Amino acid sequence: MMVIVLNDAPPRLRGRLAAWLLEVRAGVYVGNYSARTREMIWEQVEAYIDRGDAVMTWRAPTDQGFDFRTVGRNRRMPRDFDGLTLVRFAPVSDRK
Repeated sequence: MMVIVLNDAPPRLRGRLAAWLLEVRAGVYVGNYSARTREMIWEQVEAYIDRGDAVMTWRAPTDQGFDFRTVGRNRRMPRDFDGLTLVRFAPVSDRK
């Protein structure tokens, strides 16, 4: 299972994601695809996100049971901490 959450995404990206995933809420897409298809979908997100931001999470064989990626301008930055992926908040001035 994978989940993608978009903020301030252009309509063309939302339309592309709606072709593969179910939009269960505005900007929240879910689906169940292989790693290869998941990577292809994420490439589309990276290519078309413009000034928005996105996060994708999926089940993974990690201690946490999931993994995630982010793209775009967002204060939440993933950081590895002894094998666990945690979220660090960047100062507001670093968002530019």
